[in-house]
Amino acid sequence: MQTRIPCVQMRGGTSKGAYFRASDLPGDPAVRDRVLLAVMGSPDIRQIDGIGGADPLTSKVAIVSPSTRPDAQVDYLFAQVVVNEARVDYGQNCGNMLAGVGPYAIETGMVPATGDETPVAIHMVNTGQIAVATVSTPGGRVEYDGDQRIDGVPGSAAAIPLEFRDTAGSTCGALLPTGNLQDVVDGVAVTCIDNGMPLVLMRAADLGRSGYETREQLDADTELKARVEAIRLKIGPLMNLGDVSARTVPKMCLISEPRQGGAINTRSFIPHRCHASIGVLGAVSVATAAAMPGTVCDGVAVLPLGDHPTLGIEHPTGELSVQINLSRQSDRVEVDSAALIRTARWLFDGHVCVSQRVWDGK
Repeated sequence: MQTRIPCVQMRGGTSKGAYFRASDLPGDPAVRDRVLLAVMGSPDIRQIDGIGGADPLTSKVAIVSPSTRPDAQVDYLFAQVVVNEARVDYGQNCGNMLAGVGPYAIETGMVPATGDETPVAIHMVNTGQIAVATVSTPGGRVEYDGDQRIDGVPGSAAAIPLEFRDTAGSTCGALLPTGNLQDVVDGVAVTCIDNGMPLVLMRAADLGRSGYETREQLDADTELKARVEAIRLKIGPLMNLGDVSARTVPKMCLISEPRQGGAINTRSFIPHRCHASIGVLGAVSVATAAAMPGTVCDGVAVLPLGDHPTLGIEHPTGELSVQINLSRQSDRVEVDSAALIRTARWLFDGHVCVSQRVWDGK
């Protein structure tokens, strides 16, 4: 016997995962985690007995419910189901899966369509911040087809602008969690920043790399990965994250000069495999660091002029553009808000099944 659970699989940005109503999952967090592991097929590097895609970018879950806050319409809890471990991590947001939350909320009747465009205010439960997704809804129905292209996804789809509010320090308690624009760990200069995603930036050249290596080359570079992980473990407590040996944050990011007309080039680790592109909120944190004088991005980033620049964050499969609004006070530059454009697509809906030994559905 198996327990059937209503489920939707969607692509959100450059990620893919399962979307659930919170009410369709167990209320006990420990039982819920067992269910999510069974749904994805973890722990198993192939995830052969679940719907996960054997990659961190396709082993994700969005849990959606009516909002508990007056300034939001829905709550969104993100769960990263670790592929090769029996572990579900809630210590971060996912801005790519976020792109699917607005369409999901409208399609499932949690939020009514309001015209040709429907803004959906989303409470990101993992960190307590608000994001607003603007969904195309001509005739009161979600539109997925469109002309918007994003690197890392073939074809085009309808644009979903995402505006992030009050993301500074959302996980670590401060935009610069160590209190410094730069720190030195194991002889490597780093900038630790949290503008929606805890991130450690390092110049690739300082680690003896170009920063233009392919994802496959970096995944096979065991010496580099060991060195980066050693830095991550030491910097975690300094970022107010405690022991991060079993956590997926902070993310680690190599930076180098842009080559494709963007503001900066990146190779991010999530945290032990190189990202095929870059996470949405990771890109926001990179753009913020690039705009702030005194970080490791000085002399690397190429910044557009003005107080409302769009920064192209280059990554292994293209670029992600982040629009930021700056304010200047004497010699200080602050990032007041950030916005970017993603797309999403409803892939299938139905029921996903787990053994009744995992959960009997009650």
